[in-house]
Amino acid sequence: MAKGVEGRKGSLHRKGGGLPDTRAKEDTTIGKRTSGVQDGGRDIKKSHRHLLPKRRDKYRFIEMNRHRYPVGKMLGCLGVSKNGYYTWERRKDKKKTSRKEELKRKGILVSRSYVARLMKEEGLRSCVRKKYIATTGSGHGHPVAENTLKRNFKVEETGKVWVPDITYIRVNDGWCYLTSMLDLADRKVVGWSLSSDMTAENTVIAAWVNARKNRQIKDGFVLHSDRGVQYACNKTTSVFSFNRKMKQSMSRKGDCWDNAVAESFFKSIKYEWLNRFEFTSYDEVYRQVAWYINWYNTKRLHASLGYKTPKEKEAELNFIQSMAA
Repeated sequence: MAKGVEGRKGSLHRKGGGLPDTRAKEDTTIGKRTSGVQDGGRDIKKSHRHLLPKRRDKYRFIEMNRHRYPVGKMLGCLGVSKNGYYTWERRKDKKKTSRKEELKRKGILVSRSYVARLMKEEGLRSCVRKKYIATTGSGHGHPVAENTLKRNFKVEETGKVWVPDITYIRVNDGWCYLTSMLDLADRKVVGWSLSSDMTAENTVIAAWVNARKNRQIKDGFVLHSDRGVQYACNKTTSVFSFNRKMKQSMSRKGDCWDNAVAESFFKSIKYEWLNRFEFTSYDEVYRQVAWYINWYNTKRLHASLGYKTPKEKEAELNFIQSMAA
């Protein structure tokens, strides 16, 4: 609604003077049956089901017209909830900010509608979600470590907290298994392994050895994981026990949010890259995983890092630590 315009008892008034009759009639037709046949003679509360069949279309209509009509009245006329509209608005703004930051860095200035039109012309669509498969085998008799991390994902020093996880990747009619280890401070994938089985040696231990080659750990180091047998078995715990700097932490049973950062990485690598391919060999998977992880560590912007890449965040943290030394 324009500045200085107030609605009261179904009419609009401007402070210090009235609006022209034509404008007042136009704005007061919201939610009422129009009297003339020339403009359709339709009830807008019924017409929206045909003009705006999808909920997101109704949200967009409200957003485009909120300067003309009260939001509450449009919500009622279009039959959508206040909570649903404002939730959509928050999510939209968050996604838009992330995309804008990435495009701005590349010097690309385009509208979303233009990209959508180009995709439609080329027959392109966004990556679709594939069926979720659980990988955590927590039904074992090995001791389980206490959850000392407690979702404290904000870490200011590299080499203090790593979060590993395992996921499936389809190859022909079988599977291979990707294990990753991320440093919570800069979200960098410090180590990973790809295997044709889920043994501890070829998943967690292999990724751990790779990570230790790439980054040192510091006193009080914590490795936080789910309760999978690969992290709790004797082979893995015996490897970890040789290092006095570290201790294990494990999520609560059935609570994936306790290891949300590791889960988020697998969502990103699958939606943004791996789901584009139908793999026929282990080597193909390895090449694409290696490419994505290198890009993820050096080029991908992270909202949790203030729209920096893990490489940039690592350099920033190393500089801060060197100044404090």
